[in-house]
Order: sequence, then structure tokens, then C-alpha cells
Amino acid sequence: MEEKRIAVLGIIIEDVRQAEQVNALLHQFGSYIIGRMGIPYKEKQLNIISIVVDAPADVISALSGKLGRLPGVSSKALYSKTGSSQGGKRKEEPRGVEERKNPGE
Repeated sequence: MEEKRIAVLGIIIEDVRQAEQVNALLHQFGSYIIGRMGIPYKEKQLNIISIVVDAPADVISALSGKLGRLPGVSSKALYSKTGSSQGGKRKEEPRGVEERKNPGE
């Protein structure tokens, strides 16, 4: 089984007539979607959608590609650095703050 990844898909719909096709694709991949936010930007006559998915990389790429091939629709995926099987636990990196033995010094 391929490792699952967490990703955010940014979708910009400049041709609102494509909204039905975008929603049909999102419904088709709905089992992978863990969150969605849509923002209608009426002043610019476009819609912005942000989708969070937990899926194998090839599924994420397929969804982003299908969305991006729709006329008047742009889509990009931003992948997490670790897979979703990591449970969200990441090693804390030092932040360059010196430790003091006596807090008042």
C-alpha cells in the first residue's frame, strides 16, 4: 500500500460555469477530503477553494491535474513533508534560545 500524504489543494475558479464540474470532481474524491473552505470573491468574479486531503500522492496529483485541466480553473497541491501515518508527531527543533541555569541572570 502506498504511503498516504497530507496535502492542501488550492483551487481558483475564474470561470464560474465550471463550478459544477469542480464540485463533481471533489465529490468523486470525497473519501480523501478532510476539510474544505470556499471563498467567493465577488469583486474579482472568481471563487477560491482550499481542500485538505489525506491520500496517496498519485491520488492527490490526479485530482489536482483533473481540476487544472478544466477551462478557467487553476489548481496546485502543497504536500506535507511527512506521510499521514506519522500521526502528526514531529521532532521539535531547537530554536536557538540559550538555556539559563538561573532564570534571574
